[in-house]
Amino acid sequence: MAAGAAEAAAAVVEVGSTRQFEELLRLTAKSLLVVHFWAPWAPQCAQMNDVMAELAKEHPQVSFVKLEAEAVPEVSEKYEISSVPTFLFFKNSQKIDRLDGAHAPELTKKVQRHASSGSFPPSGNEHPKEDLNLRLKKLTHAAPCMLFMKGTPQEPRCGFSKQMVEILHKHNIQFSSFDIFSDEEVRQGLKTYSNWPTYPQLYVSGELIGGLDIIKELEASDELDTICPKAPKLEERLKVLTNKASVMLFMKGNKQEAKCGFSKQILEILNSTGVEYETFDILEDEEVRQGLKTFSNWPTYPQLYVKGELVGGLDIVKELKDNGELLPVLKGEN
Repeated sequence: MAAGAAEAAAAVVEVGSTRQFEELLRLTAKSLLVVHFWAPWAPQCAQMNDVMAELAKEHPQVSFVKLEAEAVPEVSEKYEISSVPTFLFFKNSQKIDRLDGAHAPELTKKVQRHASSGSFPPSGNEHPKEDLNLRLKKLTHAAPCMLFMKGTPQEPRCGFSKQMVEILHKHNIQFSSFDIFSDEEVRQGLKTYSNWPTYPQLYVSGELIGGLDIIKELEASDELDTICPKAPKLEERLKVLTNKASVMLFMKGNKQEAKCGFSKQILEILNSTGVEYETFDILEDEEVRQGLKTFSNWPTYPQLYVKGELVGGLDIVKELKDNGELLPVLKGEN
C-alpha cells in the first residue's frame, strides 16, 4: 500500500517557481499538462490531490502538476487564479481548458476527454459551435428560472452571485442554477450567446433577464415578482416530494453513492428487496433537509416513505426486515 502511494505521489510533480513552471510547459508541449493550483490551508485541495494521484496512475501519458497558488503569485496572476482549487489544462504550451472548484467527476471527465483528443485543443473538431449553442439553449431552458453563477446557491463563490441568490430567496423565487466554474466552455460560450460579458446571469423561460444590477432594479420597481416563477410553499413541496414515487427514500447521497453509513445500510436493504424506489439527496437542498424533520416529526436521516407516509429510519426498516414485514409495507399492503 505504502509503495503504491509513493509511486502515485511521484507521478504528481510539485512546482515551486515561475521558471520551473515555464520549463515544464516547454517540456510537456506535445502531451497534456494538468496543473492544480492549490493551498495547504484548504482541505478540499488535499482531497483533489488524492484524485490527481489516482488519475496519474490511470493516465501515465498525462503530466500532472501541483502548484501552490500563493507561493508562485506570478503564475497565479497570469492565469487569473482567484480561488483554490483551480485546474488548468495545457497542450502545445497553450491553455485549452479550466476547472474551478473541487469537482472530482468533472476533473476526471476533462482529463479523459483531453487525453484522448490528440495534440490539438478539442474546440475545433470535437465540439462544433452549433453543438455548444444547442447545449447553451438547453441549459438556459433547463428550468423556468435559471441562474448561471459562480459556485452554488449553498456555496456562492463571488459576492455578486451571493447577493443574487439572497434576492431570489427573499422573494421566494424558484430557480435552478449552473456553476460556471464547473465548465469553462459554458462559462465563455454563454457570454457570446447572450451578449452579456459578466456573471451572474438570470434567465426566465430561456430569455436573459440580466445580471445583478438589473435584478436589483426590478426588485426596487416591484417587477421582479411578476417576472420570476414563485416557489411553492415548503409544505406543498414536501408533500409533492414524499409522493414523487410509491417508495421514496430521503438520504445523504443518492442510489449510486451513499454519503453516510446509515444511508448506505438502508440502500443495501432496499436493493435486496427488488422493489423500485426513488431517492432524494438532502445534502443538495438545505430547505428540504430542515423542513422534512418538522413535516414528518422525525429528526434524523435517512427517512423512508411509502405512498407519502413516513415508515421510519434505518432501525425501523431493519426491524421490519427481521420480522418479514418489510416487503408488504413497501408494496403498500400494510
